[in-house]
Amino acid sequence: MTVSLSPARGRIVGARGATGARVGRFVASNTLLIALVLLCLFFTTQSSRFLTTGNLTGITLQSAILLVIVVPMSLLLMSGDVDLSVGSVVGISAVVTGLAMTQWSVPPPIAVVLGVATGTVIGAVNGILIAFGRFSALIVTLGMLAGLRGLAEVIAPRPVYGFTPWFSTFGSGRSFGVPYLVMVAIVVVAIGAYVLGLRPAGKHIKAIGTNREAAFLSGVRVNAMSFWLFVGTGAAAGLGGVMIAARLNSAPATSAGVNLELDVLTAALLGGIAFTGGRGSIRGPVLGVLFLGVLQNGLTMMNVAPAWAVVAKGGALVGAAALDWMTRRTTSADT
Repeated sequence: MTVSLSPARGRIVGARGATGARVGRFVASNTLLIALVLLCLFFTTQSSRFLTTGNLTGITLQSAILLVIVVPMSLLLMSGDVDLSVGSVVGISAVVTGLAMTQWSVPPPIAVVLGVATGTVIGAVNGILIAFGRFSALIVTLGMLAGLRGLAEVIAPRPVYGFTPWFSTFGSGRSFGVPYLVMVAIVVVAIGAYVLGLRPAGKHIKAIGTNREAAFLSGVRVNAMSFWLFVGTGAAAGLGGVMIAARLNSAPATSAGVNLELDVLTAALLGGIAFTGGRGSIRGPVLGVLFLGVLQNGLTMMNVAPAWAVVAKGGALVGAAALDWMTRRTTSADT
């Protein structure tokens, strides 16, 4: 027996199929945003204080330092490299900033410059070894992770504190209701989006991550680009060290920036950055940082033990792998 569809019914079925495909692509490309909204709704049902202005401002303030570092790290990951030393760079930069103000009698603005410069120099060393020396990025930055933490504890075995009011205001002050640290994070996000949006630079970063040799043969200055991405990541980590010292009004070498590299990678991978390079955006990691900030804040408001918060972050990292799988499947299906 033969079954035939009328042309009109065929068009309706085809339209429904196309609509379903569009919805599927939208969900796949906005999974993290949908998850963030659902997470906010869940915590709203658990606490009436969650959606208050003070709490939401606290989430953005808590996320500002992570956001400053995740933006250049995302660009670095897109190029196929990674920097595991950012947590320790934050720690030693915070220590240098604190010592400059309290023991070296350096004016606070110059101390801030020294803190950022510390991270910049470390990023340059990483870049020289990895981009030009062709050392393994994992091994070099893992060595820096351990060595810089030890060095920070050697030069400041006890927490550095007693900063000037100007520096403390930078860490806790606001303008028009927006914390200064959040303003710094917004500027860094804007710079990252601008760099990635530049037609030559953004394409070159992704081209290096997709195929380094092909990018080189196409005229891309591969080594120079990789070097400057490491410098930018180090400078951002140095700025993060300054920010964490200002926020805490202290620079503890043993805890400032500890395990921060895990949070940075989790946020970037949640945001759709491919660990193997070649794919990603700035919007995704920003949403990843906000997701982690909301998760941490909500669990704290629910009086969940800190150990379970770590478990939740680990689950988020596994979820990032699932998101990457979904994105790759959707992309391959479209092509």
